Amino acid sequence: MTHINTPQRGAATGTGDRSRPRAALPALCATQITSWGIVYYAFPVLNPQITHATGWPAGATTAAFSAALLVSAIAGIRVGRIIDQHGPRTVMTAGSGLGVLSILIVATAPNLPVFIAGWLLAGLAMAATFYQPAFAALTRWWRPDHIRALTTVTLAGGLASTVFAPLTAALADHLSWRNTYLVLAGTLAAITIPAHALALRAPWPDAPTSPAQTAAGAAEIGRSRPFLLLAAAFTLSGFAMYAVVIALVPLLLERGYTTTQAAWALGIGGAGQTAGRTLYAAIARRTTATARATILVALGALTTAAFAAVPGPYALILAVSVAAGMVRGNLTLLQATAVTDRWGTTHYGRLSGLLAAPATTAAALAPFAGAALVAPLSGYGPLFFLLASVSMAAALIAPWTATGAARRRPGRRPRSR
Repeated sequence: MTHINTPQRGAATGTGDRSRPRAALPALCATQITSWGIVYYAFPVLNPQITHATGWPAGATTAAFSAALLVSAIAGIRVGRIIDQHGPRTVMTAGSGLGVLSILIVATAPNLPVFIAGWLLAGLAMAATFYQPAFAALTRWWRPDHIRALTTVTLAGGLASTVFAPLTAALADHLSWRNTYLVLAGTLAAITIPAHALALRAPWPDAPTSPAQTAAGAAEIGRSRPFLLLAAAFTLSGFAMYAVVIALVPLLLERGYTTTQAAWALGIGGAGQTAGRTLYAAIARRTTATARATILVALGALTTAAFAAVPGPYALILAVSVAAGMVRGNLTLLQATAVTDRWGTTHYGRLSGLLAAPATTAAALAPFAGAALVAPLSGYGPLFFLLASVSMAAALIAPWTATGAARRRPGRRPRSR
């Protein structure tokens, strides 16, 4: 029997099982844990020691870290274009090398300007190694089963703080912050460089070439109203989400809870985030892309408002934190699949970079904006109500992001006429 190479079978587009590099998914799981854990999560653990040992202002060191996120947002657009054309291997391997170099510069920086330069370089490494390039690789290789692959890699990435925050703290108990970063740089080099170089060697499949996916180029899509509104919704939602994560501990301290209780409330939210991601595939099967964007962003607003409205008891706060974490976990996958659900995989790397850029910028600015608003609003409770309003505004925008594809559930095809 002759089989037709349809997109569902994946043969024509190179997304069938034979074209998938078997080692890519486990390798990307390992590199996401390691890259996020060392380049991102180690900093908040080490920053108090950095400022104490060097005398550099905490605001300046935090600004250097935020600058890395801004660089990542800008560079991610170009990284996405390169991956669309040539695949992820070269970009992610080079990004791993830049990550190692940046951490070495940070660890040995003799003064604040060199420290800042190290973090600016780290921003390039983030753009080339964090979720966006991994999502682009898995979306092209695993289509149409990409949701399962994306869920797996984000489940692994969610463990980055669980693994590396305590590991970094344990190293810092016995080493200086500089030596701790040197050990982490060696770990980053040993795991991520060979994993990206060896596991991502499969041929890069051609992009789908059906008329529906090539009628509009990436530039035209990027200027379309659904795309711009989707970017606005994700930017507002991302700003509120990251501000909540940073401000949760101060909110609970303001209400009289201990530092340990506040830390546990934040940490259990991470567990909820991992658990929530296991539900995304089921949600995607039962909803359209537009409906789940609206629902999940609105749930983010409700959980943020719940933090503001619920002063206790402590068990109830923990329950709210778990619920908020579950929503955050699904929002990560919502953004990872938003482009594919609406415009296919042809320009995924470039469009996802464009979509993520303003949201990443908002994430970088959220800690500073949140801290600046506390005094005018007279406390963290009113701040959380304001952030809930920002998320709800994003939810009101989400229904207007529909395209023809976004109005259909996965697997449902338009009627023939």
